[in-house]
Amino acid sequence: QVQLVESGGGLVQPGGSLGLSCIASGFTFRWAVMSWYRQPPGKEREFIATISSAGGTTDYADSVKGRFTISRDNAENTVYLQMNSLKPEDTAVYYCYAGSARWGQGTQVTVSS
Repeated sequence: QVQLVESGGGLVQPGGSLGLSCIASGFTFRWAVMSWYRQPPGKEREFIATISSAGGTTDYADSVKGRFTISRDNAENTVYLQMNSLKPEDTAVYYCYAGSARWGQGTQVTVSS
C-alpha cells in the first residue's frame, strides 16, 4: 500500500523558515521522481518543486525559486522541502507527490504575523 506522509507544517511569521518532510512507503522510492505541490485557500493545486530519482536534477516554480529547496534521502525514503523567506502568499496546504496519482494527505503551512 502506497503511503506518503507529510510533516513539518505550521504557523510562521513572514520572512521566517519552515522545513517539510515526506516519508514514503509501499513503492520503490529511489526510482521515483518526487515533487511538492501546494493548494492555497480557494485556489487550485499548483506545482512547487520536483527532484529526479537520484537527486541530481531539481526544478522549481518561479514563485519559489531562490527561496525553496527540494532534496531527498533515498536511504530514508524521504523527500524534503526547505522554505525560506516565507511570504503570506505561501500560505497553503502542501502535498508530496510521487507520480501516478500517488499523493500525500497534505500539511498546512500558514504564513502570518
